[in-house]
Parts: sequence; C-alpha cells; structure tokens
Amino acid sequence: MKTLQDCFGHPVRLTDERLAHILEHPEMKGMTAEIERVVSEPQLVRRSRSDTEVRLFYEYYAQTIVGGKWLCVVVKYIEPDAFVVTAYLTDKPKAGEDLWPIK
Repeated sequence: MKTLQDCFGHPVRLTDERLAHILEHPEMKGMTAEIERVVSEPQLVRRSRSDTEVRLFYEYYAQTIVGGKWLCVVVKYIEPDAFVVTAYLTDKPKAGEDLWPIK
C-alpha cells in the first residue's frame, strides 16, 4: 500500500488491491506513476454529483495508447480516511462542482 498526498494536503491510500484492479485494464497498463501524480498535481478536481464524499482528479494526456484522453482518479473521503477507488481514461471530465484549481 502507498500513501499519497493530494493537492489539498490530505493523505490518500492507494492499496495494492485497488492498483492491481486498475492495471487489469489494458489501457491503464504502465500508468501507475501518472495515477500517483494526478492525485498530488491535478489539472482539475471536481466533486462527484452522485456521491458528495467522492472527488474526481483529472489530468489531460495528449498521448495514451487509446489517443488523447483525460485520466480520472476517483478518491473517496470518509473522515478521517481517504482512498483511491478506481482510475480510468475518459473523453471529458464529468460535470460537478470545481474544487481545484482554487479560484
């Protein structure tokens, strides 16, 4: 298990089980470093509209094995814990309240 620090200064757990699940998807192979970096240095963070305890961390990558895509890392915050739920590539960020960058 790794403990990452998000852009807000909170510790976020990335368990071996979650990372293995994420990397089972062929398009995510080799993206471990990017997953870790997006949590600490995202381009955009939004609060999930379906679960207020979930934040979606995004970074755009012009070149992935499936073309230009946004990497989304899904983090659940349940005080005092925070953990990575999943990560995936997507065409565009989901709608939601912008939390980062702070304006």
